[in-house]
Amino acid sequence: MINDIQNDTEIRMTKCVEVLIQNIRKIHTGRASISILDGIVVDCYGSSSPLSQLANITVENFCTLKINVFDRSIISLVEKAIITSGLGFNPQTVGVDIRVRLPVLTEERRHKLIKLVRSESEQGKISVRNIRRDANDHIKLLLKQKKISSEEDRRGQEFVQKTTDIFVKKIDSILRDKEKDILDF
Repeated sequence: MINDIQNDTEIRMTKCVEVLIQNIRKIHTGRASISILDGIVVDCYGSSSPLSQLANITVENFCTLKINVFDRSIISLVEKAIITSGLGFNPQTVGVDIRVRLPVLTEERRHKLIKLVRSESEQGKISVRNIRRDANDHIKLLLKQKKISSEEDRRGQEFVQKTTDIFVKKIDSILRDKEKDILDF
């Protein structure tokens, strides 16, 4: 029973870190990356489709993305989706390609991005701590129902705390790396 709780705790905490990585990957640092456009959805063909399914996206140079739309008839819809995405990009159509030039980051913008990254990492830590609380509550319930001994309760809670500490350190490391990336470019 304790092993199931421990495995579930590790799996759920790993997912929290994965979600954090996905969320901060979308925060651009002035350096072009295909993942910046991951959240863009285009309304075409009567439904909403992710941009990555409608076009080939490549990094043209350090600050420009090139989007080659598969169907020329939806180029204007793709442009509209990029403009309304809230990312602050101004796409330009050149023939059959759309070019998205990433704006240069000012010092003020860098500090706003760092605040945003810190907020995302804090949300990740909160999620990890909530998982710790759930696991500890489950262990205490098993003790109360006399399905485990007090020694197993203590070992289980120690394991959950050590696992929590490991994942909080991972989140801190991810935060440091992203902050460095934002400030150095």
